[in-house]
Amino acid sequence: MKADIIQKLGIRNFGSGVAAYLRRNAGIMIGLVLVCIVISIRSPIFLTQRNIMNVLRQISTNMYLATSMTLILIAGGIDLSVGSALAVIGVLSGTLLLSGISVPLVIIICLIAGVFIGLINGIIISRTTLPPFIVTFSMMSILRGTAYVYTGGVTARIDNPVFINLGTGYLGIVPLPVIYMLVIMFIVFLILNKSALGRHIYATGGNERAAIYSGINVRRIRLFVYIFSGVMASVAGMTLAARSYSGNPIFGNGAEMDAIAACVLGGVSMNGDGGFIGGTFIGALIIGVLNNGLNLMGIDSFWQTILKGVVILVAVYVDYLKSLKKAGIK
Repeated sequence: MKADIIQKLGIRNFGSGVAAYLRRNAGIMIGLVLVCIVISIRSPIFLTQRNIMNVLRQISTNMYLATSMTLILIAGGIDLSVGSALAVIGVLSGTLLLSGISVPLVIIICLIAGVFIGLINGIIISRTTLPPFIVTFSMMSILRGTAYVYTGGVTARIDNPVFINLGTGYLGIVPLPVIYMLVIMFIVFLILNKSALGRHIYATGGNERAAIYSGINVRRIRLFVYIFSGVMASVAGMTLAARSYSGNPIFGNGAEMDAIAACVLGGVSMNGDGGFIGGTFIGALIIGVLNNGLNLMGIDSFWQTILKGVVILVAVYVDYLKSLKKAGIK
């Protein structure tokens, strides 16, 4: 009877899942702990509740983009347009609010815009042989230019308290953007681990030809992951606009690289060989902790950029070595 109850509740599976998660992320988690120790020694306020919540809120925008980037990388693609899409959605939400449109309608319009952006990327990538890198790189330029043309380079100020609360409010001691992040992560976890869609995404990235022979509609899988990416860019754009009280065409500059870095640091392969959302969260946490800690220690932003680049380079090199080992080359 007891065994049945444990089985029904999934406690045994959950325990083994946690153990597997810790084994797979042991190295990166040790690295994260060491970074936290070093920063906390240099800055006593680093481990305060207020600063921890601040770090989680700062990484939430990156995680919105990184969750969808995780799906795309696992499926064997890449999306360089998410940062520019974030900027377009941010200025769109700001100008719509200035024109007097209600907050619910603004949210719906922005989500539709995100779906449209993802749909364009997905259709081109799934229906042609153009590399995702080229398609999304072009879309990145188009969207960034659109944001500047749409606003004339001017920031759209936001003074709607309901909309602003979406990015600055709290549920208890937890910022609302962190709540959104946890919900999105849970949804992506369910997609990847508890659905046929997740298995098809892994199969598409692992071996596209074998996936096609298995009856998987690879085109639909690619369409789905890019539409999901557009939606996540919408969520990130609106949340950042609400937090900043404005929509600015410079928002999201380099955000695509932060999202990719979080994925790679968290063990998501650039070769479509697998990955999981928990690892991406740890990767985003490392980037957030580094940014926050270096700011607290007064390190120049230029040096922060260099350090972040070194960390990403090391992570990509480790991924490269893993791919060689998996292929039996080394």
